[in-house]
Amino acid sequence: MANTMQFDLVSPERRLASLPVSAVRLPGAEGEMTAMPGHAPVITTLRPGVLRIESPEGTSEFVVTGGFAEIGFESMSVLAEKAVPLGEMTRAHMDALIEEARAAHAAAKAAPEVEANIVDEAAKLLADMEALGTHMSL
Repeated sequence: MANTMQFDLVSPERRLASLPVSAVRLPGAEGEMTAMPGHAPVITTLRPGVLRIESPEGTSEFVVTGGFAEIGFESMSVLAEKAVPLGEMTRAHMDALIEEARAAHAAAKAAPEVEANIVDEAAKLLADMEALGTHMSL
């Protein structure tokens, strides 16, 4: 189909999606972005947020905690650190993700001779995860 591109979403645990899509809205590290067929090739990092897929079969949404997206003219791949279908996300699951981010931040702060940017990145991840939980009203 000329108005679609191949999309693949994988996490270390499993392949979550592999289908033709008309658009994908990403929580990019530099801000939200939408990729569509014919998009200029780019690789970007992801921040915690909701990834939305629009396909001929309908719309699907996934919560991602970070990762990378490789966008091409005719295909797109997302390698997520963690990804969960939005419909499967529960308050307990979100609390566990926030606690993991909190523990990573505490570990970064406590590590001897750790670079300041590592602590800052861990703090940003924690803030993004907390904001995502609030945004999702979980």
